[in-house]
Amino acid sequence: MDFVAYYRVSTKRQGRSGLGLDAQRASINAFIKDHGRVIAEFTDITSGKKDERTELNKAIKLARSTGARLLIAKLDRFSRRVSFIARMMESDVRLAIAEMPNATEFQLHIFAALAQEERRLISERTKRALMQAKAKGILLGTNGRALAVRNKAEALVFAQSLSSHLPGGWRNMSYSALAKWLNSQGVKTRCGGKFYAQTVKNYMTALHQP
Repeated sequence: MDFVAYYRVSTKRQGRSGLGLDAQRASINAFIKDHGRVIAEFTDITSGKKDERTELNKAIKLARSTGARLLIAKLDRFSRRVSFIARMMESDVRLAIAEMPNATEFQLHIFAALAQEERRLISERTKRALMQAKAKGILLGTNGRALAVRNKAEALVFAQSLSSHLPGGWRNMSYSALAKWLNSQGVKTRCGGKFYAQTVKNYMTALHQP
């Protein structure tokens, strides 16, 4: 079977560095070994909140004209909007997901709804963290300081969500052991990369700062 592979990274920095993109390619390569071949690849550098993607439109057009299936690595790398996923599944282009090859349309709708809710919660937590910083007297309008505060807020939100992935008794584990555990479970850092001991330490520090 023929597939048109589509990748998405969230920022220009992430696109240049390959963070996230390598993981998506690895998933698709593993899938394609048993399912067919990739006839073309397209990559968008964009935000998950935007549905207008130039490269995606090209990928869909090619898949439609060749009868190939549109192949993505995982659902949340494609979109976190339920409406967007629903439109794709209702179109004449068949969608395949490398990490969920046997998922039904109903299951995909559920996963999309969960991803959308996660995006909403992350946005709300980040806003609250920024409001708390502003209440402490930090001038959010100052570019450098505002960016630092936003990064800190986003790191805190991610660290809080990370706690749900930690194993029982994680408080007695070293940073190195935690990094190995998270990597073995397929959990990615906020930038889509691998965990290292220092990475885990940074997130734990952010989580326990007042």
